[in-house]
Amino acid sequence: MTAAMLSSHATFATFVVGTANRLAATAAKAVAEAPGAMYNPLFIYSRPGLGKTHLLMAMGQEAKAIDPQRTVEYVTVDDFVEAYHAALAAGQADAYRRRFTEADLVLLDDAQLLSDQRELQAELLRLTDALTALDRQIVLAGDRPPEEIQALDERLIRRFAGGLVIDIGAPDYETRLAILARRAHDRGVHFSPEVLDSVASLPITTVRELIGALNRLVAQQAAQGDPVTVAQSRTLLAALGHRPDASVPTAVVEGGGTSAAAAAADLIPDEFADFVSDLSATVAQRVDRWRQQITAVALRHAGEGFRTARLDALLAADLSEDPHQTLEEWEADVTRLRELQEELALLMPAHRGEAVLFDPDRLTEAEQFVADARDSGPPLPGPSLRFTLSSFAEGNSSRPVVEAIRQAAASPGEEYNPLVIVGRAGAGKTHLLHAFGHALQERGVARVAVIQGTQFVAELVAALGEGSVDRWRHRLRRVDALLIDDVGALADKERSQEELYLLYNLLVDSGRQVAFTASVPPSQLEGFASRLTTRLAAGLVVELGIPDRDAKAREVARALGPVAALAPELVDYLAARPASSLREVHQLVERVVAASDARAEALSLTVARRVLEGDPVASARPPRRGSGLRAPGSGAVRSREKMAETWPDIAERLIEDWR
Repeated sequence: MTAAMLSSHATFATFVVGTANRLAATAAKAVAEAPGAMYNPLFIYSRPGLGKTHLLMAMGQEAKAIDPQRTVEYVTVDDFVEAYHAALAAGQADAYRRRFTEADLVLLDDAQLLSDQRELQAELLRLTDALTALDRQIVLAGDRPPEEIQALDERLIRRFAGGLVIDIGAPDYETRLAILARRAHDRGVHFSPEVLDSVASLPITTVRELIGALNRLVAQQAAQGDPVTVAQSRTLLAALGHRPDASVPTAVVEGGGTSAAAAAADLIPDEFADFVSDLSATVAQRVDRWRQQITAVALRHAGEGFRTARLDALLAADLSEDPHQTLEEWEADVTRLRELQEELALLMPAHRGEAVLFDPDRLTEAEQFVADARDSGPPLPGPSLRFTLSSFAEGNSSRPVVEAIRQAAASPGEEYNPLVIVGRAGAGKTHLLHAFGHALQERGVARVAVIQGTQFVAELVAALGEGSVDRWRHRLRRVDALLIDDVGALADKERSQEELYLLYNLLVDSGRQVAFTASVPPSQLEGFASRLTTRLAAGLVVELGIPDRDAKAREVARALGPVAALAPELVDYLAARPASSLREVHQLVERVVAASDARAEALSLTVARRVLEGDPVASARPPRRGSGLRAPGSGAVRSREKMAETWPDIAERLIEDWR
């Protein structure tokens, strides 16, 4: 990831400095102003959600702002490993190394993933030595100090100790209050000092969860139209697991002994050495303007890993004409290859080192390769047509959630990203998640995918078995919005969570919307890595409560269809029955309708009471034969020949005709 892909929001200006992070922020600022001059290497560690990545990206932004000519490389350990292995497979290892050794500032995130990776550690050791020898800066960030990273090479530990290893602690009350005030001001939202104080007083130990709590209040205030009170804020945040009397969680970091890794192998000889030598000899022998120009271009692109056969042929030929046009065509082809490399880096990062992407003479093949990657696999399922906002039984208890969905859809990938809908089974989470997908599509978001958490796991397992993980990743990475129903299905599934973590970062960093449903708030999800739960809590978490009478009445009316208008007293009666979820309301309606069909009686309040309250069943004598007309309790008349077709789901009944 180059400096151009750093988050524009992650700057020193937006980083709130407090007691717990002041030293880290000061060191980061000094490094950004003069890379390689001090604190080299710099290693920043903290628990997830406290601002490590923010500081890394801020250093990159600041370094480029001071000197636009500086080269900045930001990469996570996962991406570094994938791209390195791809470069090895393509025979481009040296070109990949030069990408980092020639950078002025290298920023490496998620350093804890170096554990037990001896080959990667040896490569990092070479990179660190090369950068520090040239007074170029390397900065690393992880969730634990170097000595606690499992089986980390002792030589790396010594290198890090020779620079500066510094931690970021949990924000104190004053810092939490300052963060809340800053974010509220940036969002253009006003809260009373008492409300912000009530949030800052909660034992929230990560910045991500703190922002998630603020997002919840912003959504509630927008939904109700009146300022949120202190009592409301406490009630809302208590539902997310934030209570004033809760004990503050402590950092739990798995320790691990360190052991010396195998001796680092010598650097692979420069595969372009012979080529460069030949070109230099040619220049020395035949010094003319055209050949010097061609040689300069060839040397520059060869150092970046591009094949220069076309330029070699040009140098070997008798130059009788100005090669300007040929060089322009060459540069255009290389530029196109760079564009294809960037696109493939998003679609299938493991294949961005493919040899075809570094050969201008195979440009047509490269374009076809990327086109195949772009179109591989069927598209993921979109939102169901059955579930829309207009068909949701909205009530006072669910109105803030519906309003949050509208606001999130109005600015996809910006204010409320991720959006997490929490509620008990049958509360309507799935309905609203699909409705959110429709709302995104109405706003012009083209590729909206809605998948089950179990589907995510099952398809990953299948891809692992078939050796098609890259293809599976590509299908997910090409969406414009990803909505996962029941993220709790990933509990205790480490590989699935790892893939979701990488996918989440890619989508959110590129401004694409993600959303989830869960039965409990992210902070209460069991069997999940903290780096994932803190990211889920960093957006907006909204909770569906028990449906009120208005919501139940709407659900009854939706389930009954045209019958509802004919029997308002039946709707009122069913809406008044106890039910803790919309699913239970739907089941009540199904029971009444099924009993009505079995007895060939019209739907009425009398039938409903008989079924639900257990009144004695009326005599089962057969009905008298007549005209085929029967009067329901509402006073309406219907024909037996035009009754509702019987379907397993009352919501899908086809009403032929009602009189």
